Amino acid sequence: MTSKTPNLQRRLPRFLSCLIFGAIASGLTSTLVAVPSWANSPDSAPSELQNLLESIDTTSTEGDIDGLMDFYSNDFDHADGLSRDEFRTSLEQLWQRFPNLRYDTEILSWEETANGYEVETETSIVGRQARDLPDTELQGTVRSRQTYENEQIVSQEILEEEIRILSGDNPPNVQVNLPLEASVDSRYNFDLIVEEPLGDDLILGAAMQERISRNTHLNPNALELEPLNAGGLFKVGQAEDGAGDYWVSGAIVRQGGITIVSRRMRVNGE
Repeated sequence: MTSKTPNLQRRLPRFLSCLIFGAIASGLTSTLVAVPSWANSPDSAPSELQNLLESIDTTSTEGDIDGLMDFYSNDFDHADGLSRDEFRTSLEQLWQRFPNLRYDTEILSWEETANGYEVETETSIVGRQARDLPDTELQGTVRSRQTYENEQIVSQEILEEEIRILSGDNPPNVQVNLPLEASVDSRYNFDLIVEEPLGDDLILGAAMQERISRNTHLNPNALELEPLNAGGLFKVGQAEDGAGDYWVSGAIVRQGGITIVSRRMRVNGE
């Protein structure tokens, strides 16, 4: 390896970690969860429900936090333990850093209830130019389950999520290997594999696992970088904090770019 070593700090800038968790708090998700057998097909969704979701997308894309929160009930219940005010704070933190996010939601399944609808949706979210750092892009998809009453969201559950943050003019292209589910105290593999040749580039990496709670939504930890000897990050993790949902995050840093990936993993009890 030559002396062409990038000028990189070993501690990933905290705001990049905050971008991950701020975006996750808004519900950035992609999942392989099957459509419930009771659910109706997306094509049969009533126009009032479709119009409601379009209005939520438009308001979110405009960055109108007051307008968006009008779509959330005062008794809003988030499965991760966030109150309505805490949910708002997490979105404000995200939108301050990415002021131009674009939201596009599709209905995956729906059911009419006594007072409204229960709906599973998938939303793509893309944003460029973080306020803290130029040449940065956020890429995410969201799949979650919401209950609507009186045209407001009264509850939300995140089923699974992945978000990528790409920074610089040459962020690494990475393949992610992580199970969707694991068992308490079992070991699992978490790999970020760089897909293009690295040549003489030095790469640094970091990985982190956190049990999801209201505290980790609002107070994310930074990622500690270490030199990597091979073409990626290869870690073995263990869920030691009991059953629940965890964020598993990793970063790859090379000359000219940073890629950060975070996914939600569900840990089941024995």
